[in-house]
Amino acid sequence: MRRSSVILMAAAMISTSVVSSWLSPTAASAQDMTFNVDETGQPPAPPAEGPPSEALANALRLYQQERYQEAGVQFQRVVEGETQDAPANVQKAQFFLGKCLYHLRFYQSALAIFDEIGQQGQGHIYFNQTLQWLAQLASQLPEPAGIIEKVGRYGVDQLEQFNTTESADLYNQLLYVMGRFKYQQREFQQAIDLFARVSESSEYYVEGRFFTGISYVRMRRARPAIGAFRSIIDAIDAGNVDIEDETRMKNLGWLSLARVYYTASNRTDENGERTIDGRLLGQAVEAWNQVDVSSEYWLPALFESSWAFFLADEYSRALGNIHTIYSPYFDNAYYPEALVLKAVTFFVNCQIENSQAMIGLFHEKYDPVRDELETTLGQFEDNTQFFEFLKRVRSGEANLSENIKGIVSVALSDRTLLRHLEYVSVLEAEETRLAQAPAEFRNSSIGARILQDVAVAKSFAIDQAGDLARGRYNRLIEELQDLSNQVDTIELEIVTYTRGQLDADTQRQMTDAQRAGRGDVEVDEEHQLWPFQGEYWRDELGFYRQQVTNQCGR
Repeated sequence: MRRSSVILMAAAMISTSVVSSWLSPTAASAQDMTFNVDETGQPPAPPAEGPPSEALANALRLYQQERYQEAGVQFQRVVEGETQDAPANVQKAQFFLGKCLYHLRFYQSALAIFDEIGQQGQGHIYFNQTLQWLAQLASQLPEPAGIIEKVGRYGVDQLEQFNTTESADLYNQLLYVMGRFKYQQREFQQAIDLFARVSESSEYYVEGRFFTGISYVRMRRARPAIGAFRSIIDAIDAGNVDIEDETRMKNLGWLSLARVYYTASNRTDENGERTIDGRLLGQAVEAWNQVDVSSEYWLPALFESSWAFFLADEYSRALGNIHTIYSPYFDNAYYPEALVLKAVTFFVNCQIENSQAMIGLFHEKYDPVRDELETTLGQFEDNTQFFEFLKRVRSGEANLSENIKGIVSVALSDRTLLRHLEYVSVLEAEETRLAQAPAEFRNSSIGARILQDVAVAKSFAIDQAGDLARGRYNRLIEELQDLSNQVDTIELEIVTYTRGQLDADTQRQMTDAQRAGRGDVEVDEEHQLWPFQGEYWRDELGFYRQQVTNQCGR
């Protein structure tokens, strides 16, 4: 099935955007991974040892007694050099200080301590032992804390120290985290190899398979990507996984499968002509249909399948899906691209007036939205201000007109942004915890350190969250402008059509649409036809069809 480049413009863009939406758009860059080495390139010799000071010995006893506040105060004295301990003892105090902070639930300060150890590499005698504690922190702090990058300082071979029956859970977690690090570094094959070693019984198996699929997508290898996403569905159906959100992950697996099939169905031959593989397109539709109607992914699946129906000349089904999206059950749904799809569908069927009406409706409805979004964006000078705006949007307290309120709320509600908000909340909880600690701990040197660690991390987290939210917001504006350009292109095609100057490819597209006759609403022995009379019914959502009469050649 061959398609002209003009008519496929919008469909090609949706195939690109749906794949990129799987990925975190602001994957953090790796931290500096240079370790201390001497001039020969070898790790430095172990630091000098000596008998522990009285403060260190006392701190170790207190630690064994689980008196972590008192122990932490003493360890901090050693770390600051107050006790004149030998370097090896100072490093020991530093490591145990991080463990005290972890037990006291000052996770950010614990992370800062273990990060300092990690930066020294093998020059620190507790470098290897710190890896375990980083993994445990990964279960306590949200992803924006940057633990993935800190684990990435370690070599893959160093994970093997945990490959035992007793530490199997930790080993699988570290394989997954290290795989995520390799993925962020665009070392996709290494990431895939690490994810493949995660046990199917691990809670990280499904997420590992998901990132395996995405890695293959980034490598443009459709077949193994399909296998990875299919394995998620199979594992959940078999009851072999133990995850909290298995229903969501299963639906995400189906959605991901559909997107890979859809992208693979759009091909460019050796002559540069784009063709559609109908078999793969059908498999995409079958996968989209598996997404549960109660899932958060059902409406995206319904819309994305509309483009597949368009490419397959199933115009009545494509517009029927759009009819469902516009139902009052989805008042907050934001799909401006639906009008692009309607405009191009009417155009290829030579319904010029209807196509022009959709173009006019798009500009009438979304040009003011784009202008208001731009005006609102100009009110914020920096990321901190935008972060405060983000919080107001999330709480429903933002001063936004009804024209853009729902749109902005949806755009600033993705999971990555929510994890950044969660991180700020975790840091604020640690501030509160410190304020409630006994005065002798709060006013000590370690208390001052905790306060500083949290303050620095919070400032960075707010800036990062604000920057990410601003990026999401800007993308709204850019996508609207892009869609506006698409409908303007369709309008130019209409002008060319009325002048009888269409290029051969577009004429062929219209002729194919005329021959296909796929705009008719067909009824078989399993279905009945009920005319739409202005009232939507929930159990009919997704089953609507719209008659599309081809007027080419009339």
